[in-house]
Amino acid sequence: MAVLDLLLSLAIPAFIVIHLLVAPYTKVEESFNIQATHDILVYGTPTTNIHQRLSSRYDHFDFPGAVPRTFVGSVVLAGISQPIVAVVGFQYAQLVVRGVLGLINAGALLVFKFNVERAFGRLTARWYALLQLSQFHVLFYASRTLPNMFAFGLTTLAFSQLIPHPDKKMRIWRYRLAIANLTISAAIFRSELAILLVTVTLYGFALSHIPLGRVTSAFILFFVTSLLSTIPIDSYFWQKPVWPELWGFYYNAILGSSSEWGVSPWHYYFTSAIPKILTNPLSTIALVPYSLWNEGTRKQVQPLLIPSLLFVAIYSVQPHKEARFIFYVAPPLTAAAALAANYVFTRRSKSAVFLLASAVLVGSVLVSFGISVAMLIMSSLNYPGGEALSELRNLVTASSSSDLQTIMVHTDVLSCMTGVTLFGQHPYPPTDPRPANGITFNWDKTEDENTLRNPEFWERFDYVLAEDPVKAIGPWETIGVVEGIAGVEFVKPGTRSSGGDIESGQDRVFGRGALVRSVKETARALTGGWWVGPKMEPKIHILRKMREGEARRAVTE
Repeated sequence: MAVLDLLLSLAIPAFIVIHLLVAPYTKVEESFNIQATHDILVYGTPTTNIHQRLSSRYDHFDFPGAVPRTFVGSVVLAGISQPIVAVVGFQYAQLVVRGVLGLINAGALLVFKFNVERAFGRLTARWYALLQLSQFHVLFYASRTLPNMFAFGLTTLAFSQLIPHPDKKMRIWRYRLAIANLTISAAIFRSELAILLVTVTLYGFALSHIPLGRVTSAFILFFVTSLLSTIPIDSYFWQKPVWPELWGFYYNAILGSSSEWGVSPWHYYFTSAIPKILTNPLSTIALVPYSLWNEGTRKQVQPLLIPSLLFVAIYSVQPHKEARFIFYVAPPLTAAAALAANYVFTRRSKSAVFLLASAVLVGSVLVSFGISVAMLIMSSLNYPGGEALSELRNLVTASSSSDLQTIMVHTDVLSCMTGVTLFGQHPYPPTDPRPANGITFNWDKTEDENTLRNPEFWERFDYVLAEDPVKAIGPWETIGVVEGIAGVEFVKPGTRSSGGDIESGQDRVFGRGALVRSVKETARALTGGWWVGPKMEPKIHILRKMREGEARRAVTE
């Protein structure tokens, strides 16, 4: 059975990599760190004329965001990725960078699984692996360059140290390690993790009899170390004295400005986010509650569950809520569910109730895997900007026309929000003397509405990626459309499905939308007209400037 345990362990990084390869593009939430990592890899860290060289090359001077963000994670990713990129080629740099982050988080999950096995037994560790592997969100986001996912590895390591240990001296040492990891994650990556730091500290002091002085010394040491890391590094890149997470705390908690991005009810995390993160409905409604209620597992799960749930409860005061803000609690909640699952499953021969519960439990894991696969497929269709960028580059470089050696492209807001990155725009570094097919691409991301309404602005572009082709002023033709997911559709025989009006030919659907259409047509042919699957709609139009004397070829929608 050691082979099974090895396979389950290897499946964690393997599944993360699979999620990365199926959905290789990024969203706007990930843009700061992915762009910062690109700039560090390409331009390095100048030591002379620093302000001029950084401000003229680095993306964050043009698109700084609402508050400064830390470069610490990007520096680490760039440092680890650089030798790998040198071997495989810069055109794969974005995959490498995300893969490195994903494997770091996978390593943290494996440490957590190892500690679960050492404390709760091999069978519980297997249940943990199965439940974790059947959760879509952690695996999908593990490689995404969100500040939350830079912190995720540290918080997971912290929770791995909170798993009960019989030796008191070792338990105190492990608590100090947990405090160290939480302090680093709060000071550098996500300030709200100070709440988790407090709940873990109070629980350790009140119920686990951890000396407060031992915890305090660890906090002070690693808090000072974190400040000595983040402030110099980020002040260098931002070219002003800055502690990014203090800015973030002031912006979100003091000013309450995060509410501009939406407000959710106080119970959102408990009634929506946690069930979504855990995926398996039994984990939320049965296994986690049962692990706290059952005397055989209660003492084991309390150090994991109580600080986690208190963190979520306190953080629920913040009006703006997103599931990714509490991803950190997924491993401890999953471990609690695994303990309950193992308790039930090992007693399946003792009563009909346990046997039935065990059957339902196994079925729920299989269903969760199915749900996660479906969610992965659906989510991979949500990056039309990245697909449009790739398709445009392929179209231009594959063209036999050689009259244009420098191509000017404008990418609109939706394109940039759904996958256009510097890695995609520049798959070869500036030092590479051989641009693809001898063609040089220049890119524009102008957002100012007044500028976009000026006809002269559009005269310099050869191609445009636009959500609304009407906004591109001048003689443009739509040469293709990239579709994105707009929900799920249920099509009956004789019913016209969505997107069926876009004609094929030069104005065809590009990217995964074309694949979905092909699968849908095949499925409807086999089922007599039935279809249940992604509902696709046009998202990004690929426009080409018409030359004098050319006839327009339209896309009918």
